[in-house]
Amino acid sequence: MLYKLDFTVEYDADMAQQGLFEVWAEEADAALGAKAAGVVVDLWKIVGERKVLAIVKVDTPDDLDRILFDLPIMKKMGHHVQVEVKSIRAYEDFAADVKSRLG
Repeated sequence: MLYKLDFTVEYDADMAQQGLFEVWAEEADAALGAKAAGVVVDLWKIVGERKVLAIVKVDTPDDLDRILFDLPIMKKMGHHVQVEVKSIRAYEDFAADVKSRLG
């Protein structure tokens, strides 16, 4: 199953920007490792915002939930991270479905 994940990362006044960068660097290593392993299809950082967009491929929603709970950024500052999750499908599959409905 494919999912689109929109991460928004905030931090409170008790954390300096340097602290955020330390956590984010650890998260970046984990994300790029997941990309190399094929779980993450691709990743993008939204310019000028503390937002990351990811497309991931996992077998079940349960797997995705577990992965999200185990992310370094979620373990260290999860109360400041919002994740919007949407299930998606490959456009090629959609196009084939539409064409098959034409009879």
